[in-house]
Amino acid sequence: MTYPSPSFEDKICPPERLAERLAALPRPLVFTNGCFDILHRGHVTYLAQARALGASLVLGLNTDASVKRQGKGDDRPINNEMNRAAVLAALECVSLVTWFDADTPAELIAQIQPDVLVKGGDWTVDKIVGSAETLARGGQVHSIPFLFDTSTTKTLQKIRAAESKV
Repeated sequence: MTYPSPSFEDKICPPERLAERLAALPRPLVFTNGCFDILHRGHVTYLAQARALGASLVLGLNTDASVKRQGKGDDRPINNEMNRAAVLAALECVSLVTWFDADTPAELIAQIQPDVLVKGGDWTVDKIVGSAETLARGGQVHSIPFLFDTSTTKTLQKIRAAESKV
């Protein structure tokens, strides 16, 4: 017996198909980006809060190469970009997942032209890539405060500490 592919796979969109997919999304459109390597409560809370700011949430995912350039560690990302994209696409609050290979999402933001641009609380609005352009178009920019003291880096440190005791 064969089983159908999960419907969330349809929310994964290569950058070259982005224009046609964006046209079908309800507005206001919210955009955020990041690595989202090992998904945790902080991530899903943040993404749900971001989505609540509009009718659709488009997530720009760092490719594996761009994650490596961020200096998070030689073994990062733990999960490859397509696995990360699938997990994120499975979230109800995420409307579309695409990816970018540059060091910043500036080109992707310029292409998407979101109504609302969002990053986590470790970014001030003036430091968020694309904020000036979004505000100039009449859009909004938000820095959402973290509600949970969680991070992929902390999770990996905990795992590695436990492994070293074995």
